[in-house]
Amino acid sequence: MKQAVAVIGAGSSGLAAARHFLACGFEVHVFERENDLGGNWNYGKSCSRVYRSTHTISSKACTEFPDFPMPREYPDYPHHTQILAYLRAYAAQFKLLEHIHFSAGVANVEPVNEGDACTRWIVTFNNGDKQQFDLLVIANGHNWFPKFPEYPGEFSGQILHSAEYRRPDIFTEHRVLVVGGGNSGCDIAVEAAQFADRAWHSVRRGYWYMPKYLLGRPTDQVGEQLLSLGLPLWLRRIAATMMHRLLVGKPEKTGLPRPDHRFFETHPVINTLLPYYVGQGDICPKPDIERFDGNTVYFVDGSDIDTDMIVFATGYLIKFPFIDERHLNWRDGRPQLYLHVFHPIYDSLFVSGLIQADSGQFGLVHWQMLAAARFATAVRDGHDAADRLRQQKSDQHPDLGNGIRYKESTRHYLEVEHWHYRRLLQHCAGQFQS
Repeated sequence: MKQAVAVIGAGSSGLAAARHFLACGFEVHVFERENDLGGNWNYGKSCSRVYRSTHTISSKACTEFPDFPMPREYPDYPHHTQILAYLRAYAAQFKLLEHIHFSAGVANVEPVNEGDACTRWIVTFNNGDKQQFDLLVIANGHNWFPKFPEYPGEFSGQILHSAEYRRPDIFTEHRVLVVGGGNSGCDIAVEAAQFADRAWHSVRRGYWYMPKYLLGRPTDQVGEQLLSLGLPLWLRRIAATMMHRLLVGKPEKTGLPRPDHRFFETHPVINTLLPYYVGQGDICPKPDIERFDGNTVYFVDGSDIDTDMIVFATGYLIKFPFIDERHLNWRDGRPQLYLHVFHPIYDSLFVSGLIQADSGQFGLVHWQMLAAARFATAVRDGHDAADRLRQQKSDQHPDLGNGIRYKESTRHYLEVEHWHYRRLLQHCAGQFQS
């Protein structure tokens, strides 16, 4: 009988897992809480965190699955509706739909024999039903549980997290403060500038805001070319700094805070319009918040504003509510997994998509799940190749930043430098080729 694999989640990471485990001859069951696939890219579903205007921040060439290119007619930066259509086409191409159980939320997962490398897994569903599976792939995503910062005092206006944000017309006739310097925070600040009576943007540090195009090409494709030349980090950093200074200029010249770090030491912020709206006065940059007092917000530089709405675009916490943290080798606020995929003990447990990449994610998840499926095949078939990865995942901790030292932040808990990380995954998957 075929070994059965339970995949939790039918977003992009769950679909990639299903595609590769099916190709390796496993019986695959994908369990999706919603009544449709797409996960975060299915606008309007409770699990989705995209807003109406969301486009990818990585270009389609750096986003797509390597074995399933996006349509040629797609723009360089597809809209979320196009990404959802692409995921539907991917599921159809690899005949995944018949393996997906919709409206099948998972309440709990437990190993049958805790500590046994090849343990089976008991999956309990929201309706109380239970099933056992030989293997488990967790693919429910990590950008869904909102993280709120804590400040002294109380704010008397309206507060929401970017996870709840969908349309910019909610800003009409409001004075809006957007908190958070990531890609969502910058996007929302730009939309607030166009609809709100007044818009402020609070960040703890300055960032390198990169435009979506450099030298007429998508920015990430320019970066990909530099990486393909094998240039060392210090030289790529000089090149990026010079291009930024030439094409964008020093951030402080437009009123933005000066970055407190070198290029690549924070997750890339891709936004062409933020410096533009700051430069013409439609967005007022502010430092970190010190405290609240009613509708007044005080900042660490001694300034204050009166506002009636705050949007916290302050990221997400890593949460897997259906499985005990001890089963994921949890330490320091995150699972400690080899290549963010493989458990150091369990050969029957994998996590898909648990990364924060400096480029597109779908292609990296493809290699994650190809490696995972091939390893599971080697374990199933008793091949010696499985022993090599067992040894690696139990005692190796490779540098996934390829020499980059990221700023200390929960935002960078799962950060990887995509070029080096992809090569590690490809090498991992290649170990199982005869």
